[in-house]
Amino acid sequence: MNELDHRKLIADIAAQFAPVLEKSSQAVYLYLDDTHKVCNKKFADVFGYESPDEWAEMEAPLADVAAEDQSMVVRAYRAAVQKFKTTTLSVRFHNVKTHRAFRRRLTVVPLPFKGQLFTANFIDKA
Repeated sequence: MNELDHRKLIADIAAQFAPVLEKSSQAVYLYLDDTHKVCNKKFADVFGYESPDEWAEMEAPLADVAAEDQSMVVRAYRAAVQKFKTTTLSVRFHNVKTHRAFRRRLTVVPLPFKGQLFTANFIDKA
């Protein structure tokens, strides 16, 4: 898949999952790859982004994860896309603006869409 295809795919995923993004009480992000991702307003607010678009434009999707927990989050993503395994973790995050640290529960769920696999990620209080 080329860049244009990925951009269309994440837009289609966001449209399909709009009710989840808009109505969930959890911070939610949908992740295809580092460049192609979308989050809800709750996620942006919790992590200190001005808007969901600000987070989506970042090339460093783990910027809000504590350095010592980043490899654990990557392993959960790989388990999702390689083994179709849902994982729930306790992760140390921080607000990118205030740098305030906090712990939350992250659930990584593998989902297929138009022949591609992405993850739906739900974050709530640990």
